[in-house]
Amino acid sequence: MLFGDSPEPGLVGIAKLAAGSEVLEAKKTVQYFELAPKSLLNKTRPGMPFAWSLNPYRGCEYACRYCYARYTHEFMELRDSDDFENRIYAKGNIAPVLRRELSRLDPRGGIAIGTSTDPYQPAERRFERTRAALEVFAASKGLQISITTKSDLIKRDLSLLREIARRNSLAVNMTITTLDESLARILEPRAPAPRLRLNTVQALSGAGIPVGVFPNPIMPLITDDERKLDRLAKAAKDHGAQYFGGGILFLMPSARRVFFPFVEKHYPHLLRRYQVRYEESAYIRGAYQDSIRARIAAIRDRYGLAAGPEAPLSKPVQSEPVQASLFDLPLAG
Repeated sequence: MLFGDSPEPGLVGIAKLAAGSEVLEAKKTVQYFELAPKSLLNKTRPGMPFAWSLNPYRGCEYACRYCYARYTHEFMELRDSDDFENRIYAKGNIAPVLRRELSRLDPRGGIAIGTSTDPYQPAERRFERTRAALEVFAASKGLQISITTKSDLIKRDLSLLREIARRNSLAVNMTITTLDESLARILEPRAPAPRLRLNTVQALSGAGIPVGVFPNPIMPLITDDERKLDRLAKAAKDHGAQYFGGGILFLMPSARRVFFPFVEKHYPHLLRRYQVRYEESAYIRGAYQDSIRARIAAIRDRYGLAAGPEAPLSKPVQSEPVQASLFDLPLAG
């Protein structure tokens, strides 16, 4: 067990459940644990484009330096910066729990798979918890389902995805943060290379699965350049993507503890800007947000890509690049 022979006194809820989890397997740096949840579908807050989220795992091996979901391990009293990527919890009883919850669900509310951890991270090769959920969805009908991943492993389930799409509404969001493979290697050290993700987009599109590319997160002065985003959108279009959209980097304190050292090491000239912009809020609002939205919209229009799986396609136009990153304005003092 992770914490010895019995849960640590005083732990409650998910922390107590995690502390008592059975070890499934251990690699040199990663340990896998069994987690027996009472529920799998989590209700989202109002205003989200989907009503429910589903994450077959807690924690994610990809070790992305910017990952906003690191805070979720804090609910289990795991606060070391590397716990999120090195202590992976595979949820058990997927099929019976999910079938029970779906029997009570309003099918008009969308279900998003992979909102906090990648459902096709390396653990999925061993434990197939995502596949177990997909098998339940394949026997359902009338649902709205989306999957977000960085992994080419999703190609393993193409026949299952086609069956789900035949009876339900299905879309796959492929996250490709950058086409720069050297940057991807240090930014997302355990994730599949960008070229593998593009090839997966092509395979999904060829199988008739609606698929889009999200360049998330868009990182100020690192990946927000108009030319870089344009190149990524063109590659997405060329490989069969139907939509393209992106959101700006979101940094909670747990993510800052990992991301800021990354910036200090690889982009030291940007560290103070990031510290100033994110010290009071996990979000960047205002003029910079508006400029990025306009930039993405112009690029999307240029290639005739939709904003999302349910949005109408844009007509290809020759849009002028949106100039300047407002994040780059001089700091006071």
